[in-house]
Amino acid sequence: MPAKVKNPKESRLSIRASSSEKAILAEAARARNMNTSVFVLRASLDAAQVVLEEQTEFYLSPDQWETFCRRLDEPPVVIPALQRLFAETEPYGG
Repeated sequence: MPAKVKNPKESRLSIRASSSEKAILAEAARARNMNTSVFVLRASLDAAQVVLEEQTEFYLSPDQWETFCRRLDEPPVVIPALQRLFAETEPYGG
């Protein structure tokens, strides 16, 4: 039985696919008892979540974590070129 959509969608997303790609998506959707649109949307959202997590989360081994924490606790390194850059006035009146 296809999944029921609980809330009406506000906008449409269109994609182009070859006949063989569409057939694969439809077959996978049937295997999950969903219509193709719901299957593609859920799979896309899952993939998007993974991409975003990769941008915001990272995992370290215990040794890497210790090194990371130690470096965070070190005093900052003074970089003269950056000091000069941030001391300049903004060229666009900001």
